Amino acid sequence: MKRAKIIISIILTALTFSSQAQSQDLMAEFSLFYEYQKNNDFKSALPHGWKVIEENPEPFLRYNIFTKMESALFYMHDSVATTEEEKSEIADTTLYLYEKAMKYEPDKSGYYLKKKAFVLESWTDTSAEELIAAYEKALEANPDLEDYYKDRYGMLLTNNADSNPDYKLRALDLYSSMSEGDPTNETWVSRIENLAENPDELVEITYKAWQLDPDNMEKAWKYASTAMRNQNYEKAVEPLQFLVEKGPEVINYWNQLATAYQKQDNYSKALEAYKKLTELQPDNAEHFVNLALMYKNQGQLAAARSYLNKAADVNPNWDYPHYIEATLYEQAARNCGYEFMDKIVYQLAVNTYRTALSKGGQYASSARDRISALANSVPSQEDYFFRNINSGDKIKIEGGCYDWINRTVTVP
Repeated sequence: MKRAKIIISIILTALTFSSQAQSQDLMAEFSLFYEYQKNNDFKSALPHGWKVIEENPEPFLRYNIFTKMESALFYMHDSVATTEEEKSEIADTTLYLYEKAMKYEPDKSGYYLKKKAFVLESWTDTSAEELIAAYEKALEANPDLEDYYKDRYGMLLTNNADSNPDYKLRALDLYSSMSEGDPTNETWVSRIENLAENPDELVEITYKAWQLDPDNMEKAWKYASTAMRNQNYEKAVEPLQFLVEKGPEVINYWNQLATAYQKQDNYSKALEAYKKLTELQPDNAEHFVNLALMYKNQGQLAAARSYLNKAADVNPNWDYPHYIEATLYEQAARNCGYEFMDKIVYQLAVNTYRTALSKGGQYASSARDRISALANSVPSQEDYFFRNINSGDKIKIEGGCYDWINRTVTVP
């Protein structure tokens, strides 16, 4: 029994020394790889890196062994000294590297899958169908995939849409989503426009996609947003009505529906939609201003002013409600005449423009211009003198044109 214990101890000791020796060998291999790689001698670095990866890369994951190997392979592939045959071999090797990397670093699969798709596309003769599948797998693993890779995927779909009509719809979904995420990026809008021979075709494509799956809110939104983008407001109404029924508290649905109604001069429906927005977001001054502008355009100046006052209450520092209120007084005076009371209303407009100007906002310059433009429309000192009106007196605005105003003006 004692003899057996001694033999086991000897074996374990031998295994320990063997393991330590192997570990030291791998450390030496990694050290050589690291030094060569650091000095950009990638040809010398690669064999040592492969030795580590094939035997046991785990102790060296913290040193980014796989991405360092990747950098070396990319450099070798793009070198002018590399032959076409060698480039093909490097492509296969890089793809093999990614498979090994995902085995040891599954949490980084999103990165390796996108690079795998890129290498397949850029360095090999892989079919479009396989490339599209590779990018889709990368996108599935990484929903926040960089736009660069999304665009490569989208262009593959676009360029092969003739062979598979579904590719066009997938590309449209992709670029629509990218455009929504970055509305200022004209590239994505351009990609969408290039997907069809004319804008109406895009609207029709998204409509058909929705009809095949009529309960799908995402497809309804794609149809609505495409129709809105192409100024086909009449067609946009149907999917937007569906969306507000399914998602009655989604602000963007109501915003778009209100715009679609307004663009078609369906003011009663547009007003309903904007009022719904004020209920959903009572702390958003823009909704009240939108209502005011609609009433203003219909000549309902009293209603317009009431909503401007609500906007100013919600956001006291915003100059725009005051600026629009001043335009109401101008509009009323222009439509009434040019008697003394009309001049007083112009003075009220000037005073309100000054309030807008005092906010120092986006419309300050426009307010200043209107004040200057109305300089000859307000009462002169002679107007006050001949009526025995003194500085500091208050004049109530009244008359058939101005019953809704219910304001007084202090004489300067």
